[in-house]
Amino acid sequence: MTALDQSPASPVPPGDGAGRTTVPSRPPARTGQAPRVLDPIRTADVLAVVGALAAALATTGLLWTELAPFTGALGYVVVTWCLFVVIYSVLVSFDENRPGIRDRVAAVVVHSLAVVVVAALAFIVAYPFWHGFKALVHLNFYTQDMHSTGPLDPLTKGGVLHAMVGTLIEVGIALIVAVPLGLLAAVFMNEVPGRLARFVRTVIQAMTALPDILAGLFIYATLILIFGLHLSGLAAACALAVTILPIIARAADVVLRLVPGGLTEASYALGAGQWATVRYVTLPTARSGLSTAVILGAARAIGEVSPVLLTAGATGYLNFSPTNGPMMSLPLLAFTEVQSPEPYQIARGFGAAAVLLVLVLLLFGVLRVIGGHGAGQLSARQQRRRAARSRRDLASYLRRAAAAQAATSAVDCHGAGQ
Repeated sequence: MTALDQSPASPVPPGDGAGRTTVPSRPPARTGQAPRVLDPIRTADVLAVVGALAAALATTGLLWTELAPFTGALGYVVVTWCLFVVIYSVLVSFDENRPGIRDRVAAVVVHSLAVVVVAALAFIVAYPFWHGFKALVHLNFYTQDMHSTGPLDPLTKGGVLHAMVGTLIEVGIALIVAVPLGLLAAVFMNEVPGRLARFVRTVIQAMTALPDILAGLFIYATLILIFGLHLSGLAAACALAVTILPIIARAADVVLRLVPGGLTEASYALGAGQWATVRYVTLPTARSGLSTAVILGAARAIGEVSPVLLTAGATGYLNFSPTNGPMMSLPLLAFTEVQSPEPYQIARGFGAAAVLLVLVLLLFGVLRVIGGHGAGQLSARQQRRRAARSRRDLASYLRRAAAAQAATSAVDCHGAGQ
């Protein structure tokens, strides 16, 4: 019998001559720290948040009214938030250890800042609707222009139809001009590396910080003064295209850099050329990100005032021709109306701003639908088309196999007959 068989870890059961190895059980390891519950919402946390917020509000109110000569709503909010974080950390320290305190304080800071951002966004969106509600409730506000409306006319007369049409025409032409050029520039910077690509990237990065008024002055000095083009929507669209071109190109450049290199290398390995790889691999993979780049450019164009004022002018008439006569836009109308001392004009200005927000949301939705899903995510229609194409390919392969088998059988029969 060997030493292994004689060891206590491998006893020999009675009536069995073969040894059997057993592994002794090990005691559980002691880490010295109890596992911490990672549930984000607990009753103690809710009570700590409510108590810290109440204490912070009461302390700040006492400072603002009795103890210190502080004034202002913004300072009140900032001091309240700082006191809230401090008091919350003290309350959490009664039940948590040091890692737990850091985790809870970081969570409450991040969530509170997110609440502030969402509240600011809600305030920005609701403010024009609140002040322009008196104008928004009238149907004529959406179906009439301002050519026969004076500053003292009631809100039942006049509207922003001419500004809506002008905004859509100008932004549409600007996107038609800037989107292809921006995407081509991004593809060039990614697919054709070299000195020229680096020069183009530098110019685009510099143009991103270009003031909007300079784009309007450039179009005014070239198209209007030199080439004799009148103030029109086309001139404004060209100015907007100059403004958004570097934004689209730079955002698309960043998106194309994120395309995995293995996809393009696999395409080249299968024998596809550079143009086919860009068309069928790179651009479809980055389609969702490219639509985001277009959305950024459209958001910049739809809210511009100074380039439109220099190149398109201002008018109260409805104009569908982008090459003939001045053309009004919603940002310019809101800018001019809110400067009036008359309350009706101010209401129309805020109403125009509210309509502009709605148009921006609709434009974002349309561009997002055009952009489609992300890379590798197919819609239901695309899945059906892919399945139908697979069935057609399978039927084609089966027909080819049957034809090849029939040809082989015919050759065999002909050989056997000879």
